[in-house]
Amino acid sequence: MHKQPKHIRYKESVVAKYQIYNGILMTLPFNKINKTGVLLPLFHEICKEGFSEKKNPSEIVKNFFETYQENLSEGERINLLFRFIQYIERQVVLFDAIEDASFSIVNNMDGVGTMRNSKETAFKNNKKEDLKKILDNFKVRIVLTAHPTQFYPGPVLGIITELAQAIEKNELLEINQLLAQLGKTPFFKHKKPTPFDEAISLIWYLENVFYHSISDTYNYIQNNIFEGQQIENNIVNLGFWPGGDRDGNPFVTTEITLNVARRLKQMILKNYYLDVRILKKRLTFAGVEQIILELEKLLFDNSVNPDLNTMISLEEFIDRLNTIKDVLIDKHHSIYLDELTSFINKVKLFGYHFATLDVRQDSRVHHNVFAEIVTTLQKSGNQSFPKDYLTLSEGEQLKILSEVEDSVDISIFENEMAKKTLGSIQAIKTIQKNNGERGLNRYIISNNQTAVNVLETFAMFNLCGFKHNITADIIPLFETIDDLKNAPSVMEKLYTNEAYLNHLKSRNRKQTIMLGFSDGTKDGGYLMANWAIFRAKETLTEMSRKHDIKVIFFDGRGGPPARGGGKTHQFYASLGSTIENEEIQLTVQGQTISSNFGTQDSAQYNIEQLLSAGISNELFSNTNNNMAKNDTEIMNDLALTSYEAYVDFKNHPKFMPYLEQMSTLKYYGKTNIGSRPSKRSNSEKLNFADLRAIPFVGSWSQLKQNVPGFYGVGTALKKYEDAGEFDKVKQLYNTNNFFKTLIGNSMMALSKSFFGLTEYMAKDEEFGEFWKLIHNEYETSKRLILKLTDYSELMQSNKVGKASIDIRENIVLPLLTIQQFALLRIQELQKEDNPDLELIKVYEKMVTRSLFGNINASRNSA
Repeated sequence: MHKQPKHIRYKESVVAKYQIYNGILMTLPFNKINKTGVLLPLFHEICKEGFSEKKNPSEIVKNFFETYQENLSEGERINLLFRFIQYIERQVVLFDAIEDASFSIVNNMDGVGTMRNSKETAFKNNKKEDLKKILDNFKVRIVLTAHPTQFYPGPVLGIITELAQAIEKNELLEINQLLAQLGKTPFFKHKKPTPFDEAISLIWYLENVFYHSISDTYNYIQNNIFEGQQIENNIVNLGFWPGGDRDGNPFVTTEITLNVARRLKQMILKNYYLDVRILKKRLTFAGVEQIILELEKLLFDNSVNPDLNTMISLEEFIDRLNTIKDVLIDKHHSIYLDELTSFINKVKLFGYHFATLDVRQDSRVHHNVFAEIVTTLQKSGNQSFPKDYLTLSEGEQLKILSEVEDSVDISIFENEMAKKTLGSIQAIKTIQKNNGERGLNRYIISNNQTAVNVLETFAMFNLCGFKHNITADIIPLFETIDDLKNAPSVMEKLYTNEAYLNHLKSRNRKQTIMLGFSDGTKDGGYLMANWAIFRAKETLTEMSRKHDIKVIFFDGRGGPPARGGGKTHQFYASLGSTIENEEIQLTVQGQTISSNFGTQDSAQYNIEQLLSAGISNELFSNTNNNMAKNDTEIMNDLALTSYEAYVDFKNHPKFMPYLEQMSTLKYYGKTNIGSRPSKRSNSEKLNFADLRAIPFVGSWSQLKQNVPGFYGVGTALKKYEDAGEFDKVKQLYNTNNFFKTLIGNSMMALSKSFFGLTEYMAKDEEFGEFWKLIHNEYETSKRLILKLTDYSELMQSNKVGKASIDIRENIVLPLLTIQQFALLRIQELQKEDNPDLELIKVYEKMVTRSLFGNINASRNSA
């Protein structure tokens, strides 16, 4: 039992250790420049003093060199700044490793939000059977995405893991060696990864973390809540986007999808093989030894050579394990039964798929592809579509789309995108045959706007040989504010379509709908995006229940508040009974994977937090979670007011020029951290619609302005302050958990902002007024959120979270200074009559390199 308060444990286990090990790091000679580790702390102090004196980054850097390194040439100064970047990147890694090592000390692994706590609370309140009933059906699906917000290459991830283990054991010699290794290991990728490379990176987490943490959670539930009885429900499922997410990524091909599925099967068989080897040492008894030997050989052969295809069916694999189980019980006094049962659970949880691949594509791509399909089939003499199909009304098209079926020959299509799209659907059959249906059984339509968008996908399945026996869920993703409003009418048309309803009946009358994702916040601002999703969920729940359909909501919630994330489990615990909650499904990407699920302890803790959030909603219902009519009106007004402020801001003539000229936006494409292009179109001119959410949110984060996480919140709250009705929003905050969670997540975005970094922009001739507009909204939001919460500082009730942010922001302060200095230097050089193009390239490289440490330090910033 932890005796000290959480923030004290954090201070002792994380802050103190970081100071000690950072001292070791700073003495390691990574390069030929002497005393880099000595000079960096001095530069850090100059930065702090400089910003407190309202100096700009150029003045701060100049002051440092004049004070400590006066005689260096510009080339030598640049070299030293690059070395500072190198050191700071590794300081962030060190801090990550120390936080990971201290996770189980800082967090109470049996406290509120854990399965043990949920079990004890339920048993204490005589709700044991109710808890079991919920767990018979409730599920959490964690979907790992390939979105490029993770800057650690594979070797660095391995070092972090080993470093965390060494720190946990206080093995000073090994820590010293690992820090030295870290100093010599490159962070920068010289070429973009392929989608397959991205998949390999994330499979590392499946093998080393989720394989263990999910099964440990499942075993605890089985042994302590179900008293050892078999559970039919998997409870925790894994999803996987790398290799299947085609939206905006031309490099994801059918071959890539098939190769990723093949790799996933290979890796799960490898993990099974390692477990069976351990079991073989234990189960040396008559009647079981030969079965184990046979399984060991099958697993080894097929994990080494995935093309061998000699693996028995999953059902037969489980049957053989159950045979061993029966022999252990009947003849060997149940020796090692727990170990065998744990392995059987793993096989049931992960099958031959490990994680379920999702395919995703944009509805606009589908629509163009479908027009190509129709015209090509018509030219070939195929009678599936009437000649005037493309000009028919929506209702007429829906009727045809719901009835069409064929097994078309993909080779007749000349259009490359049509071949890719139909090829990806045909690949689903291959993957389901090899990995089981759970290998790939979901198709997501992003930017979904109409019922036609869904039924075009439905029709493509039926044209690819599925013939109205589609063994996959078709999932519309409604993203923009308008699409969220229209979602119920779109789904009503689908629920009343006989062919689509028959498909849903074959899928247990369940319809998964993805809402919002990252473009919702980009489109409508923080408050409106979250409120629009909330309202859409309520109306979709009501309408789905009317049609006897169980709706399942899939959220893109695994990032920062600016992309719909934040404290995820608190968000789910805040939802009331008006929203269907039999499953929690969410995406997690980039450094949010490594921060929340990077170790077995943190993964198990966060999985249990999600499970407990769903359980508490059902079992320990809180009236605060259902909004009264008056609260709904206030929330609606706040969202609308913030939306109007955000749209005005977004439509400001300086909005896009500011991002292009004053932020790091254009440098994201140069980082080589993801296979996907940083914008949707190939046009030279950048427009808002083409801008992807990650570079958009990340650019604000690099500026330390975090606009998407707070803009409009202050304006909305001020409306009530000006009207003398601030007590109404205060009442809402104190009584409604959904609004309280939104404000808490916005506080996180505000806490990560630092306008002193860019205060020099206030004097800029072109962008000065625009910077002041942002700064004023920040000040208003901060002031009124403090007034709303009765806090004296942001995140006052989350001392550990605030301490972590403060230390991380402190570590990267010199890095942020260097980045802004480089941006200013580029502007200076570009204004010269004969600009030195090679020198500009060097400073551009400096900006790009500085992105790495900043993003990693923020952990959920993009």
